[in-house]
Amino acid sequence: MRATPPVLLPLLRSRTVAEILAWLYLHPENEYSTTDLAERVSVSQSTVSREADRLLSAGLITERRHGNLRLIRADTDTVVAKPLTDLLAVTYGPAAVLPPLLERIPGIREAYVYGSWAARYANVAGPPPRDVDVLVVGSADDDELYDAARTAERTLGREVNINRISPAAWTDDTDDPFVASLRSKPLYPLITS
Repeated sequence: MRATPPVLLPLLRSRTVAEILAWLYLHPENEYSTTDLAERVSVSQSTVSREADRLLSAGLITERRHGNLRLIRADTDTVVAKPLTDLLAVTYGPAAVLPPLLERIPGIREAYVYGSWAARYANVAGPPPRDVDVLVVGSADDDELYDAARTAERTLGREVNINRISPAAWTDDTDDPFVASLRSKPLYPLITS
């Protein structure tokens, strides 16, 4: 069965390719092993290796071998690097940019993207998301969340709104309409416990 092109960026062959490229191009200073990328995009290492072969032959990535380890990174010297980075930032950027920013903040038990970006990621048709809505479950400091949102905005080129709720509010069976609404719609996990 043939995969449906992703709604967020239907120009790309698959969501896997988009997520791999987003991690590479939105963190161009980093090298990633195929195993590390597989974990980050939730696919097998062989799938990442196969896609890396295609991206390497297309001139979009570079690779370096360190023993048996295959390390890959974005080829930022190619003519398409800047436009591709910009396109990935406004489409798949939240999946690659937000986790490293939020993982550094103490007190976060879980974090999710919700709203229009999560809906597009779940292949619900609609216009490109104008902002990114993030739910943080935990006791993280509001100032640190604010700083993370502003940092993400600079890379993603759009507003990032972070809402924090307590673990009890998220797990208890309450009548909170906000929580009920979130649970009834697509959520993209950034950090899970």
